[in-house]
Amino acid sequence: MTSLVAEMVGDQAEEWDRRSRLPMALVRELAGRGMLCAQVPARYGGLGLTAAAGGAFTAGVGGLCSSLRSLMTSQGMAAWTIEKLGGAAQREARLPELAGGRLAAVAFSEPAAGSDLSAIETRIRAEGDTVVIEGRKIWITGAAYADLLVVFGRLGDGAAAVLVPASAPGVRVERVPDPLGCRAAGHADVHLDSVRLPADSVLQRTGGSVELLVTSPLTYGRLSVAWGCVGILRACLNTATDHARSRTQFGKPLADHQLIARHLAELLVGEQVATRTCEHASRCWDAGLPETATAAVLAKHVGAVNAVQGAAAAVQILGSAGARDGQAVARAYRDAKLMEIIEGSNEICQLILARHALTVPR
Repeated sequence: MTSLVAEMVGDQAEEWDRRSRLPMALVRELAGRGMLCAQVPARYGGLGLTAAAGGAFTAGVGGLCSSLRSLMTSQGMAAWTIEKLGGAAQREARLPELAGGRLAAVAFSEPAAGSDLSAIETRIRAEGDTVVIEGRKIWITGAAYADLLVVFGRLGDGAAAVLVPASAPGVRVERVPDPLGCRAAGHADVHLDSVRLPADSVLQRTGGSVELLVTSPLTYGRLSVAWGCVGILRACLNTATDHARSRTQFGKPLADHQLIARHLAELLVGEQVATRTCEHASRCWDAGLPETATAAVLAKHVGAVNAVQGAAAAVQILGSAGARDGQAVARAYRDAKLMEIIEGSNEICQLILARHALTVPR
């Protein structure tokens, strides 16, 4: 599958980044092939990939275009949310749509609820056989392309997720102008003004705290982002090693200069460590182990930190050749920084890992 996507992407990622747009024909084709949410089970029309196989595919796409990989993360999170929180009828109706070409985004964050999702203020109010949604979501990846929004909010004393058509009256989607990274990923703010929908738009398994409800979708997203970081690292390593072999300075290839060799070695170490933490987290996911959530946080944190350091090293190795906006390592440098913020910032990941360290029996 990665080779097929590589053929479709070709050398266009730089232009997509400049224009802050992915071609809808490409996005629809990939969505229609089930590639944007490849872990949807075959019984719902999906490809049914394991977390390990899906992760490897995600890394491959991430090495080609992080904006496109971001749509995979968004679509996959939406599908997993429906699979995990939806009732049987909702799964039967919605999952084949997402595996067959319909596009979706997951709306968590708000102006006052970023790292602290317990501060979500969006309200889902029951009125007879309908629900009314009021709120504002910000920086929702893929929302500019989405047909369907999976919106998290408060319902009564608990929390819920509701499926909101992007075309519903009262929904307004505004692109985030000039994002730092993943510029073509369709980041957008979503305004929900008295959006009225049938009551069965609310996913069945609701209630409890916001934190409890979002844990599973966030775990999916963190693991997907982590694999995307592996892709960034591999792309940087390939570009940097090619340049270091072919570029001559002071009468010998850059690769023969010890300080450049150190950068290459650190890039390789970063890629390998990120890969191994992702593989471990994917094995935990596929085995249904209780430590999956923590393993995904670890993979995401390690991947993001190493991707930022690795992209910086690649830019340093390429010098002026890597400092042109849109060039592969320049794109990676910006995209990687965003990975240290989304799906749990570095600081949040560290707090989660510290809490885990304090609870591990010695």
